[in-house]
Amino acid sequence: MGEIRTPAKVKIVVGILAKDAESVKAVRDILQAKFGEEDLNLEPFPFTFTNYYKEEIGDAPVRAFFSYEQLVERETIVDIKLWTNDVELEIAQENGTPGLRPVNLDPGYMTLGQFFLATTKDQRQRVYMQRGIFVEPTLYFQDGHFHAFDWTYRDYQSERYIKYLEEVRKRLAYQHSTGRPYRLRRETTTMKGERKAQ
Repeated sequence: MGEIRTPAKVKIVVGILAKDAESVKAVRDILQAKFGEEDLNLEPFPFTFTNYYKEEIGDAPVRAFFSYEQLVERETIVDIKLWTNDVELEIAQENGTPGLRPVNLDPGYMTLGQFFLATTKDQRQRVYMQRGIFVEPTLYFQDGHFHAFDWTYRDYQSERYIKYLEEVRKRLAYQHSTGRPYRLRRETTTMKGERKAQ
C-alpha cells in the first residue's frame, strides 16, 4: 500500500479575455485583492485564435495572464472557479448585459509537471472535482518545455502562451526549492554577497 502524502502546493494562473486593456485593468485589481501579490504577468495583446467570443466580448478582444506568488492547495481551484464565475456575472450586471459576459476569466493551476484549466463543462479528458467543477490537463512538462495534448486549446499551444507559462514554472520551481517568492531572489543573492564580503 502506497504512503499517502499531501502534494506540493500549486501556482494560480488566471487568463483574461476582455474587450480592451482598460477592462483587463479593472478586473486585475479585483483579482489582486483576492489572490495577493502578482508574480508574472502577460500584458494584454490581441486575441485572434477564434471568433467564438465575438457576441459577448466584441470584434477585437484582448488576452492577458496573471500569476500569483501565494501557492495554494490544488483542490482550492473549485472555490476559485466558482468565485471567478461570480465575478464574471457581477461585471456583466454592471455592464448592463446580464446574459453576456464582457470579461471571461479562465483560472488554472500549475504543478511542476502540468498546467490545468478549470471548467464547468464535462469532456472525456476532464476530471470531475466537485460542485460542478472539472479540471482539464492542458499542458505537460517534458524535456525542459511545456507540450500540448491532442485536446489542448489552440491558443494554449501557441509560442507566446508556452513561453509565458514556462517562465511561471521557473518561479514555481524557485518557490518550491527555497520557500521564498521569486522576486526576492536578488535580495537573497545580495545578502549572501554581503556575508562573504564580511
